[in-house]
Amino acid sequence: MEVELTDHLGYELYQEPPGGTGNTRNGSMAKTLVTEHGEVRIDTPRDRAGSFEPQIVRKRQRRFEGFDDKILALYSRGMSTRDIEAHLEEIYGVKVGRDLISRVTDAVMDDVRAWQTRALDDIYPVLFLDALVLKIRDGGTVTRKACYLALAINMDGERQVLGMCQASEGAKFWMQVLNDLKQRGVQDILICCVDGLKGFPEAIEAIYPRTTVQTCIVHLIRQSLRYVPRRQYDAVVKDLKPVYTAIDADQAMIALETFQEKWGAQIPVLLGEYHERENDERESGEEFGPFP
Repeated sequence: MEVELTDHLGYELYQEPPGGTGNTRNGSMAKTLVTEHGEVRIDTPRDRAGSFEPQIVRKRQRRFEGFDDKILALYSRGMSTRDIEAHLEEIYGVKVGRDLISRVTDAVMDDVRAWQTRALDDIYPVLFLDALVLKIRDGGTVTRKACYLALAINMDGERQVLGMCQASEGAKFWMQVLNDLKQRGVQDILICCVDGLKGFPEAIEAIYPRTTVQTCIVHLIRQSLRYVPRRQYDAVVKDLKPVYTAIDADQAMIALETFQEKWGAQIPVLLGEYHERENDERESGEEFGPFP
């Protein structure tokens, strides 16, 4: 609040006001705040004009809510209990012991464990299984780590995170994730959207044999664009979009044929996999379509 007052007045403590006149400091007023951990006595600085409005602890504020939330916010940003203790004392002038900080952060772990084991719905129309790369502070350095997510769309059309964890990605790992979902009450998944990880479809089939496995459209597009030269990249992306945003399979086929007529001769490798699958499926008598 002293810093806030300095910013409000426009000059530092023990310096003369600009021009020698104007608003000045006018001592402080003691006030007791009620927090989740007891009473905290503070000295609120004042100005002579009475125009100073502190933001950290506002005028006439007697309760300091959310103190635990501030501890958790600092902890989630990678600060140690020692750093949090020093930070709170520096900002608020409050001496908070490391034991209290540990109790606050440990209490959250109970909520985390309850969330990880909560019961789930019987059926999910769509389930996405993939990784999200995050920057994590670990041991004083920031590293990139993968957080593996199970994100579903429920029967009400709402997105819902079913679980998240950190491990080495592989078919066996995802089978453990699917087993955990089944133990928590998920009896059926209509469509499971995944990347092209080897053994992934077999792992899903072992737990949910009736689930349709679909390769994520983002991975399909990324795989296709690997063969596109940089100078043609933007144009190919623009022409490819109508294929995967079509309202149905017929419209997607028309868009794919248009795309083939324009780019088939220029970038034959781009459509090579498409033609190979088309021939295989026609020989086997299966219906051919542009989507897996």
